[in-house]
Amino acid sequence: MADTTPWWTPSRHADRRPILLARNRIETAIRAYLGQHDFVMVDPPGLQRSPGNEAHLHAFATELIGEDGTRQTRYLHTSPEFSMKKLLAAGERRIASLGHVWRNRERTGTHHPEFTMLEWYRAGEDYTAVMDDCVAMLRIGADVAGARVLRSKGRECDPFAEPERLSVADAFMRYSGIDLLATIGRDGPNAEALAGELRRAEMAVPAEYTWSYLFTRVLTEKIEAQLGIGRITILDRYPASEAALARKTADDPRVAERFEIYACGVELANGFGELIDAEAQRRNLSAEMDEKQRLYGERYPLDEDFLAALKIMPEASGIALGFDRLVMLATGAPRIDDVVWVPVG
Repeated sequence: MADTTPWWTPSRHADRRPILLARNRIETAIRAYLGQHDFVMVDPPGLQRSPGNEAHLHAFATELIGEDGTRQTRYLHTSPEFSMKKLLAAGERRIASLGHVWRNRERTGTHHPEFTMLEWYRAGEDYTAVMDDCVAMLRIGADVAGARVLRSKGRECDPFAEPERLSVADAFMRYSGIDLLATIGRDGPNAEALAGELRRAEMAVPAEYTWSYLFTRVLTEKIEAQLGIGRITILDRYPASEAALARKTADDPRVAERFEIYACGVELANGFGELIDAEAQRRNLSAEMDEKQRLYGERYPLDEDFLAALKIMPEASGIALGFDRLVMLATGAPRIDDVVWVPVG
């Protein structure tokens, strides 16, 4: 039975305190790693005109009131990405941010409405460089916490073993028997083709669906729990339609330079070879907002300064790591609330 004792009682806090002190040590060690690799720590503002433009991410909205009483809608950002890319356009080369972000409609054992994100960028470097950074940080987390393996819900992952780099298409074939790339043609993803693949795999298909919905169903129901078992999995080469902020790969325009890093079946990080074509980015984000309007009846504005900055931003790679989740796996904590100093009430 779950412990329902309030976190702020002395006995409950005493149980959590070793985990929270480990969190502080992990943060110190990661900051040292970033400093040793010539990253500049930056502090993007949380309050933004646009919180991010992914269809399934939900922001907290507020009002900015001027001295004359004029009211303007502002949002707490879901990621510091847009601000950090403006800094790359301004001339920064290696930057990192460790700070709070906010996402509404998210509260589970691995989701908290306000959480800590570590995000960093390398200008002029391939996206494999931030993959390597992230693996190093997972190893730092385990080492500082005194753990030989990362743990979650009875699953274990050795972060010191050589990571597995697996394409999304290969993961679909291995764990569901679905030929994903066969459902993506010159005109883009074909929902009927993917529905046929699901039926052949004996998965239920609802009466109404999109290709993206079916893709996510397979990923969450058949694949994610299999990733990062025994060793880290780098799930690479996402379909381009599922990577609005990443550039397409040079060898296959159906897929993009997007990857996610998994340990113990838990997604820890999401990275890109960054898309810097401003017009393509506008089309992608507008399509995301169209889908958000269709599904949820709302949309967020595009950040026009961000789109303008892309025109002078250098080629870059970037990644965001859920810092709280790393602490969870390094300490074996069962819930994200256990690794947050003061959980949201």
